[in-house]
Amino acid sequence: MNSRNICMTAVDLSRLRDVLRARTSVGRDRDHLDSLEEELDRADVVDPSAIPSNVVTMNSQVRIEDVDTGMVNVYTLVFPSDASIAERKISILAPIGTALLGSRVGSTVNWPVPAGRRTMRIKDVLYQPEAAGDYHL
Repeated sequence: MNSRNICMTAVDLSRLRDVLRARTSVGRDRDHLDSLEEELDRADVVDPSAIPSNVVTMNSQVRIEDVDTGMVNVYTLVFPSDASIAERKISILAPIGTALLGSRVGSTVNWPVPAGRRTMRIKDVLYQPEAAGDYHL
């Protein structure tokens, strides 16, 4: 992961810490869980009503652009139990999910892949639960 300023809600932080506590993976998965924990440790945590609407939070739907290819896709960042490739729902435990969390529209995020690194630009937050008043998601 790169060192970046991220912002998240206290509710997301609490739920994500619960996810981390429930996981006992080893090897490569353990490394990724450690990366997620590092992201959580350095996040600016705010009340859900105070999170800017251009920040990717849990259950946000985002439009992202591959910096290398220009290809644009829409994904929803979800908890592991809700992940679905067919529905374009990315788990927070996937490297791209961790990279997106807490990022803002206009920023770029990158993460390691077998062939090197992937870099995406966040084009838009199409839906953010907090901005829509959906604090229960």
